[in-house]
Amino acid sequence: MDLLDRIQNRTAIVGIIGLGYVGLPLAVEIASEGFEVTGFELNTEKIHKINEGISYISDVESATLKKVVEKGLMKATEDFSQIGKCQIIVICVPTPLDRFKQPDLSYINQAADTIQLHMQKETLVILESTTYPGTTEEILKPAFENDEKKVGEDFFLVFSPERVDPGNKKYKTRNIPKVVGGCTKKCADLAKTFYGTFLEAPIFQVSTPKEAEMTKIYENTFRVVNCALANEMAIICNKLGINIWEVIDAATTKPFGFMPFYPGPGVGGHCIPIDPFYLSYRARAVDSHTRFIELAGEINDAMPAYVVNRIADLLNSFGKPVKGSKILLLGVSYKADIDDLRESPALTVWDILEAKGAEAFFHDPYCPLVKRNGINVPSVALENDFVESCDVVVITAAHKTGVNYELVKKHAKAVLDTKNTIMDKDAPNVYLL
Repeated sequence: MDLLDRIQNRTAIVGIIGLGYVGLPLAVEIASEGFEVTGFELNTEKIHKINEGISYISDVESATLKKVVEKGLMKATEDFSQIGKCQIIVICVPTPLDRFKQPDLSYINQAADTIQLHMQKETLVILESTTYPGTTEEILKPAFENDEKKVGEDFFLVFSPERVDPGNKKYKTRNIPKVVGGCTKKCADLAKTFYGTFLEAPIFQVSTPKEAEMTKIYENTFRVVNCALANEMAIICNKLGINIWEVIDAATTKPFGFMPFYPGPGVGGHCIPIDPFYLSYRARAVDSHTRFIELAGEINDAMPAYVVNRIADLLNSFGKPVKGSKILLLGVSYKADIDDLRESPALTVWDILEAKGAEAFFHDPYCPLVKRNGINVPSVALENDFVESCDVVVITAAHKTGVNYELVKKHAKAVLDTKNTIMDKDAPNVYLL
């Protein structure tokens, strides 16, 4: 039986390398359609939870996970030799930046080395981790191809970018349109057939992996540049005494030529602050300089410091210094209504405040504990007396549930609302970004 038949009749065994925000939802969707899925992980705590049917990702319900585990359709393991039993392998590992903001492909390289040791012929390998254009063909293809194995004949290699949006109630793995780019047409055709067995969304086939890799980078660069524009406009509007939120709402009434982006304390998550730098790195290799993208990154990276300056201005108007002041941060996740702390600008605001001698606390219904310097710091209870004791309350994540904003508005001396969450322009103690 060839690979196409195995995919169509769901007898292909699927291996997912990396069971985080991308890998776990993907694994559950595939298993839910009848495929046998093995998740490969180094984190033993994650392995135990999955095999007990307990989800640690908010977008995956434990009941759904438990169902496929109990049916024997999904398991997790740290035994990477079992890759040899898989006919389809999907790589969902992290692709961070190093401290010099250079791409760190060590996780992809480790995955490639491990797959190469155990991969059998007639295996489809798909990279979903975001990376710079050229990675699939320049790193993975040489790792797998040799005198005995040729891409497109003996194994099949594809890039298909993940498009996970944690906390999105409308779009999840199953209904987000997919892009696939294969090293050969047969590679792409097999991947398209595979994704078509469990996705309820269109699948777009591009010419090569490079086009697929660039698609993801372009999507997130579009966002980071427009976020930077919104942030810069917020700074200008504050100096001019203009309500930026009213401006955006008014501009949105135009039915063409405008798309709303909103300012905030910075940008967070694994993709937006990171992916454009993958393109900058790659562009330098062909003597091209991404000045526009790098400027956008600089503007967004400067927003936490700008927020602290706004806090200092508020304190100064009350005759207080930052040092010794009591500051409450409302929301420390990088976006609303999730528990994801990756690259959260609120944490940078916290760092800067503490460096200036402020006494900072946080309240977040989605993040009951935050590890700082090896210590678990708990979320404080949002109570009248505590809010009244704070010199400034800063809304750094626009959680829609779990935060009593009326209590905050009623009892806080001053509120710096970086997300326009309270939406009461007449409240005398509420200040916008």
